[in-house]
Amino acid sequence: MKSNFQRRDAPTTSPIDSELAWSQILARDPEALFFYAVTTTGVFCRPNCTSRRPLRANVRFYRTAAEAQVAGFRSCKRCRPCADDERGGPVEKIRTLIEAHLDRPVHLAELGRIAGLSPFTVQRLFKRVMGVSPLQYQRALRAGQLRGALRRGGTVTDAIYEAGFSSSSRAHDGAALGMTPSRFVQGGKGMKIGFTTARTPFGWMVVGATVRGLCWLALADTSAEAEASLRAEFPAATLQRDSSVMRWVEAALNAVQGGAEEGTQASLDLRGTAFQLRVWKALRQIPRGETRSYSQLARELGNANATRAVARACALNRVALVVPCHRVVGASGSLTGYRWGVDRKRQLLDAERRADARSAR
Repeated sequence: MKSNFQRRDAPTTSPIDSELAWSQILARDPEALFFYAVTTTGVFCRPNCTSRRPLRANVRFYRTAAEAQVAGFRSCKRCRPCADDERGGPVEKIRTLIEAHLDRPVHLAELGRIAGLSPFTVQRLFKRVMGVSPLQYQRALRAGQLRGALRRGGTVTDAIYEAGFSSSSRAHDGAALGMTPSRFVQGGKGMKIGFTTARTPFGWMVVGATVRGLCWLALADTSAEAEASLRAEFPAATLQRDSSVMRWVEAALNAVQGGAEEGTQASLDLRGTAFQLRVWKALRQIPRGETRSYSQLARELGNANATRAVARACALNRVALVVPCHRVVGASGSLTGYRWGVDRKRQLLDAERRADARSAR
């Protein structure tokens, strides 16, 4: 029956029926399997929350508490929608097991047993909440450990096995790092990067470019901090001040403050997963002065359940302003996090709105 469509004994992979969900909120149904958020308050709740019911037009529905949080909403202090995760929900149990066994394959059947779910449900639930499959999550953790081990020094072989790879061939295929471990441990050795720093209305900016295009654009409080961020990212690269890359500073500022934006469409030297590259491309298509929520961007990319992965890609953006991750906000309009500071994010959006207002005159 339809009345069981969104109860806790029902499948969780179907789209949320908004009309049915609203009726369950009105009934304060304790068995409803979703969370709702209120755009006017920035809070998300369980369907049976005893707080005053919101206006229907201000309500958004989410399958998980994690999705609501990524969209920019905060947990209700009355009904505590995150309490299940705090007590160790199924996704938390799955994550814990994966993180404890990076040295071997962890099969869906095993994850299902510890979470009390079918292998099919494990795959769908984990991907919906985390944005990646359990296997992809394990690979990402291994890659992170491999990066750390390589940076700590020692041999490449020792780092590979310390990170949990079962063989050197799996690490050397380049998928984990975007390059081979030998190339990674060299910290960009052999790369030539021209760079410059400049004072801007949004703080000190550093830009770095290879022959392929822009590879780094960051903001900082001082020129020294800005330059240090580039050196930390490419510690073994040959860095040389180059006044010609100042065009990237000008292009980035024009993209925000108004003016010719042709420079921002020039080549970029970005490295990431196929999904991250898609997100960064989508960010460049958001018009100046407009914003998108993480969930909106996920839907535009054809995967409404990838909200968390979109947020992660935004956080890993290496070229501020040119790839305008500052144009992505929470569902409630809150600014949420920003790699270069929320205050800078606010300044950038305000500058874009002023530029649009001038052009509209």
